Amino acid sequence: MKLDILAIGAHPDDVELSCAGTIAKEVTNGKKVGILDLTRGELGTRGTAKIRDKEARDAAEVLGVAVRHNLQFSDGFFVNNAASQLEVIKIIRKYRPEIVLCNAIDDRHIDHGKGSKLVSDACFLSGLRKIETIHEDNHQKEWRPKHVYHYIQWKDLTPDFVVDITGFLDKKLESVAAYKSQFFDENSKEPITPIATANFNESITYRAQNLGRLIGVEHGEGFTAERYVAVDSIFDLI
Repeated sequence: MKLDILAIGAHPDDVELSCAGTIAKEVTNGKKVGILDLTRGELGTRGTAKIRDKEARDAAEVLGVAVRHNLQFSDGFFVNNAASQLEVIKIIRKYRPEIVLCNAIDDRHIDHGKGSKLVSDACFLSGLRKIETIHEDNHQKEWRPKHVYHYIQWKDLTPDFVVDITGFLDKKLESVAAYKSQFFDENSKEPITPIATANFNESITYRAQNLGRLIGVEHGEGFTAERYVAVDSIFDLI
């Protein structure tokens, strides 16, 4: 299966919180989208890795993605080294995505910045034919995604471009809500964390509203790019 978009997150729920609206929109447009989680989020204060495994499957079903994988790297302690890069390369070469979406380049959680650089490096290295990989007993050919974009997470980074997700915010919120163990629930007896508050839940909507306001639409999701964003015509800019 060839994917149009591969969205990668350090933890299950990174993708949903940050670019689920974009994913839902492109799935509706007929694009094939996959999600790759680097870890199972086993260090999360609330819930367990097993619970998050199921939540991730539920969220994937909500979004209608074609495939979801988890590399089971060590939450909090994975490193950007050759071994980790090769595992990401194998997935990139298997699905040959045109676009990769990945973690914020700088963020509150240390795994986000690490995951961002790891995926970016792997995307480049995946295009080098002299790096040999075997996946599921198959020798893989080189593949480099055309674009690598970084979604925005906890910190309010300035986006290089904003995607209009008007009409898809509800689907994004539904996918986030699949992670019942992680977010605000007034009846939960789990410890309170920065993302398990009513304020954080509300921030998902008001951030989308604000980015939408800035580009003249209802809702938006912001991304940073590793190189200049090019358009064929100035009229391509809405």
